[in-house]
Amino acid sequence: MTDKLIAILQNIASPLKWSLTGVNILEILIIASTLFLFYRNFIKNTPSEKLVKGIFILIFGWIMSEVLILINLRILGLFLKGLVTIVSLSLIVIFQPELRRFLGYLGQPGVIGKTLFAKEGHIAQKNEDVDVIKEIIEAVKYLTKTKTGALIVFNRGMNAASYSDVGTKIDAIISTELILTIFHPNTPLHDGAMVVEGNKIQSAGVLLPLTEDPKLSWKYGTRHRAAIGMSEVSDSACLVVSEETGDVSVCMDGMLKKYEDLKTLKEDLESILGIKKPAEETGVKHKSLFDILRGKA
Repeated sequence: MTDKLIAILQNIASPLKWSLTGVNILEILIIASTLFLFYRNFIKNTPSEKLVKGIFILIFGWIMSEVLILINLRILGLFLKGLVTIVSLSLIVIFQPELRRFLGYLGQPGVIGKTLFAKEGHIAQKNEDVDVIKEIIEAVKYLTKTKTGALIVFNRGMNAASYSDVGTKIDAIISTELILTIFHPNTPLHDGAMVVEGNKIQSAGVLLPLTEDPKLSWKYGTRHRAAIGMSEVSDSACLVVSEETGDVSVCMDGMLKKYEDLKTLKEDLESILGIKKPAEETGVKHKSLFDILRGKA
């Protein structure tokens, strides 16, 4: 049985005239590493992850069709190959938004530098993160008092980049005044989300994917559904201020937490953004959003 399987694999490889050498192994490792980095930076925890899984299934189906043809099961093999071809063409239509977004990202100036050195840039801005918390808390204090709706996305990786590209580019240092201006009811950007990365507001007026959870209460409006939906498809954290009640919530990993006071919100934001741990700063064990999500509380 083993000899027969090896013979089949050799028959598949023979048309390509493969001869596995040390150089070939090095090339395979380079390709595998490149694909892994590409997956980690652009695909993981995004809607496109489903596309990648589908592609792997199609590749497996194509290999199986070749195997079936080689063992003289031609009808099954040709049927499977035809099915794989049809589904491959349909994927272009089904995932057209993701493909368009990805091609748009590749067309940006300096895309290679942003991809390779994104984390270094984020670390370089860390000295100003404490000011970021202060500016956000001051803005939230006013937004809750005036019951002004707001949705802020904290991009903690590369996964939210594709969504921020479809909004209005801001690229400005974060400040309370700028946040309040963006979410003022009479401005064109107040209905969308504001994306924050490091100490900068990257974009505003961003449309986020809404959650499709059928169990979600009808009390939650579009902002809360967008926050939950964004946290389901990325590792981003989303802060929501309700326009109806002025309540403040933070959403991560599809879970929503409501805050009764700004002190707890400040501590959780510091934990989420990796600035400091509340227990280290105050000496009191605080049940943060991280602890709740990870079952440590």
